Amino acid sequence: MAEEVPFEVDILAGSPLWKGREQALAKALAAAATREGVGGAVSLLLGDDAAIAALNKEFRGKDGPTNVLSFPPAETGGEPGFLGDIALAAETIVAEAEFQGKSFENHAAHIVVHGFLHLLGYDHMNEVDAEKMEAREREILGTLGVADPYA
Repeated sequence: MAEEVPFEVDILAGSPLWKGREQALAKALAAAATREGVGGAVSLLLGDDAAIAALNKEFRGKDGPTNVLSFPPAETGGEPGFLGDIALAAETIVAEAEFQGKSFENHAAHIVVHGFLHLLGYDHMNEVDAEKMEAREREILGTLGVADPYA
């Protein structure tokens, strides 16, 4: 098991749907940081669909909300140790969890880990990269007692 390194999560709760779930998400992020062997800090926006839709439009040119957006720090002048921003859309994640027959908590843990791995450069644009990213997600979520999200 990887050695723990200092890691911090700054949480901005922008939707009441996240109330009481902040610590579980911070724990999922800490587990991902530990497994990946990285320290530093992440900013986590727990938003609603409207807020995430606005970010999605502004930064990706896409209409509507998405479950997670990840913003690595700028290449120049970023704060040392800052890994980036992650934004989650509450209503979208609730709907996905219901559709997939999963608990909101487990699905949200999966989505925040997925977003964190994007900050570290993981992607799923091709089959090989997707398999690598999904394997890391399974491993990290397994340490939290969360079942394989792809099963």
